[in-house]
This record gives sequence, C-alpha cells and structure tokens, in this order.
Amino acid sequence: MSSRVTSGGGSLHRRLLSAAALWIALALFAVGLLLVALFRHHAGQELAARAAQPLDALAAALEVQRTADGGAALRLSGEPADDAFRRPYGGAYWWVADGSASPLRSRSWWDTQPPASLNQSLARPTDPGIGRHDALGPQRQPLAVWARRAELGGWERPLVVAVALDASRLESMTRDFARTVALALGALAVSLWAACWLQVRLGLAPLARLQQALAGLRAGHARTLEGRFPIEVQPLVDDLNAMLADNDRLVSQAREHGGNLAHALKTPLAVLRNAAAGWSGDEGAGLRGQLLQIERQVELHLARARATATTRAAGRSGDRRSDAPAVVDALLRTLQRLHADRGIEVERSGAASPPAVAIEAEVLHELLGNLLDNAFRWARRRVSVAIVADDAQRCLRLNIDDDGPGIAPQRRAEALQRGRRLDETQPGSGLGLAIADQLVRLSAGALVLDDAPLGGLRVSLTLPVAVPPR
Repeated sequence: MSSRVTSGGGSLHRRLLSAAALWIALALFAVGLLLVALFRHHAGQELAARAAQPLDALAAALEVQRTADGGAALRLSGEPADDAFRRPYGGAYWWVADGSASPLRSRSWWDTQPPASLNQSLARPTDPGIGRHDALGPQRQPLAVWARRAELGGWERPLVVAVALDASRLESMTRDFARTVALALGALAVSLWAACWLQVRLGLAPLARLQQALAGLRAGHARTLEGRFPIEVQPLVDDLNAMLADNDRLVSQAREHGGNLAHALKTPLAVLRNAAAGWSGDEGAGLRGQLLQIERQVELHLARARATATTRAAGRSGDRRSDAPAVVDALLRTLQRLHADRGIEVERSGAASPPAVAIEAEVLHELLGNLLDNAFRWARRRVSVAIVADDAQRCLRLNIDDDGPGIAPQRRAEALQRGRRLDETQPGSGLGLAIADQLVRLSAGALVLDDAPLGGLRVSLTLPVAVPPR
C-alpha cells in the first residue's frame, strides 16, 4: 500500500502484520509440537502392538524339561515366527531369564548377551503385567523393551519374558515426520501471513482513500471529502465535512464583517482627518500622525483578513491553480501604460511553459500586483522579471528586480512588518510588501528581499507548484 497510514506509535499496517506473524508462528509451533508428539505416541503404540504377539507366544511356549540327572531345564516348544528374531542383529530380540542362570535368547543377539543390569532388574518386578523399558542393543542402538513376569510349574524361580525391538527406526520416522510437518506448517504460515497481509490491506484501504481525499482537499481539488466509506469510518468523514462546512460559514462571516468594518470606519476617519487638517501646531501634527497610523493598521488587517478569506475560499473552490506567466504579462502591460511617461524598460525572461502554481488567480493577481507596483514606483529606468521552474523542489521562483534605490539590508525585515513606510515622501500606505508577504505565507510560499543585479531591490518569490488534476 503506497499511502502512509502512520501514527506516533509507528505504522498501523506494520503493527497488525507483526501481531499476525507472531500469533501465526506461536500457534503453528504449538501445533507442530502436538503433531510430532501424537505421531510418536501412535508409532510407539504400533511398536508395542508388534511386540505383544511374540511376547504372548514366548510365555505360552515355555516349558520345563527334566534332565538325565533328575534336574530341570527351561526350553521353548516353539519360537516366534518373525524372521527378524532369527537373523543376526535383525532388530527384534527376545530372552527369558530368572535372574540366575544364563537366559534363553534369540539368535538375533548373535555373539552378544542381553544387558545384565536390565536382566537383573527385570527379574525383580512384582507387577505381573507388561512393563516398558529402554536399553541398548548389541550394536549400541536404542531398544524398546517390553517384559512380562511369568510363573511356571516345576520351576522354582519367577521368570521374566522380554521382547526388544529396535527403536532407532522410530526415532528416524519421528525426525522425518517432524521435518515434513515443519515444511508443511512453514508453507501454511506463509500462506496465512499472506492472507493476513491481504486482509490488512483491504481493511486499511478506506483509510488510504480518506488520506487521498484529504490530500485532494488540501490541494484544492474538492470542497468536501467525497465518496462512501465503511460504517466504522463514515461518521469521521461526516464530522470532517460538517467541520469544513462550519469553517466555510465562519470564513464567509469574517469576510462580511471585515467589509462592514471597512465601511463603518471610512466615514469617521474621513471626518477626523478633515477636522485634523485645520489644526496647527504640534497637537495637530500629532493627531494627523495618529490618524494615519490608524488608517494603515485598519487597511493592513483588512487586507490580511481579505487575503485569508480569499485563499481559504480558493482552497475549497477546486480551482486553486494559476498561470503565473499570464498574470505577470497582464500586469506588466497595465503598469507600462500607467508609467508610460517615465519610459521604464521592462524585461521578462524565464521558462516557456512553467507549471501552474497552487494559488488562486485572484490571490496571485493581488500578490504580484503589489510587488510589481512597488518595482515600477521605485525604478529609475528598468524593471526585470525572471520566472524559473524548480522541478526538484516542486516550486516556481519569480525574481522581480528594479534599478531603484533599493532597501538597506538592516531595514528589509522592517519593510515587511505592519506596513511600515521607509520613505514618507512616496505616495501610498506602505502596505505593498506587507500584504504580499502575508499572501505568500498563506499560500505556503516564501518571499525574500535581496540586492538586485540592476542595482536596486530584488524581490525573490517562491510559490508551490499545483498538483496535476486527476
């Protein structure tokens, strides 16, 4: 998913997938252990069932044979039918012992004897049932031993009948099964994680669409968040749209109140200014100075309110795109006619077709109008405008130069503050640069004052490039 659904605690996408991966790994690991344990248990039962038949056959075939000297000897009337008992080291072994004499044993033992320690311990059990034991075989292989205690008439000591089967096959089968289970569960884990990834992707897709809708709203392509969302997200979208509607209403009210305030203040200020014009002395000069400051402050704040309202309204109108070269050319033609008597030369250079800027045409017209008007008023003979597209920074740069007196570096910050007039001999309110700076900030741009190559002031303007419409 290309969008970034993030928060202060990290990616929600990564959190969900990490939790799913951990749970899948733990669950399948436990299942794997259980399956291997069940397989070993059932394989052990099969091995025990295989040993039960020869164990019963041995117990039934035991008999006491009288010797020539009047003694007694143990013998078997028949051996188990399994050929593994007769083949040397065949993997199946039996023996019969009473703890003292040499035990009867199968041919599969070949030239070895059953473990003496096991033989002695098997001769002592009191449980007449079958017992399960572990031992080492003639080739040091693991043996599973099943033993039964038997009483035989004519034989004084209790007998132990034992059958042992090679357990290495069981261990090998268990390892092979565990390896197969691990591969199968690994493939299942990958499949489950892929399913979780798809589920998380589909589940978070509405949030990605919401983020794209918000980006379109910020870029000025829409007035509200459009589209239908799941019932868990739709209330948030509805609340955001309601908030946007309230914001638009408040902006409209602010613009209306600003206009009303401008009209309400014009008449009283005009009356006071006319009355102050007839006063002489320091008191009259001071009053006229204060009235001038009031007019400047009112004009500045009304301009800021108008610029804010216009910029926000442009962001909701879906038409926040402007052709900067067209606006510059139109303003240059107008200003050349207004200053035709001064014979100012104008040079316009730059890219043939730069991208549109992310600012409404009315706002851009007011912004460039203030800056170019300042350049023409202060220029002696020449004004230059250069437009340069910066693809790396996704912005458009405009350099407005004049050959006028310029502004000293230490006073450039003052020129952008509260409409200060650095030269009271020139007409105007001193709000041109202040309003332009305010408009640039509201448009997410930047305005910098510098020395111009022509010898006067350079106003360097940076404006963000508009997002191409989808």
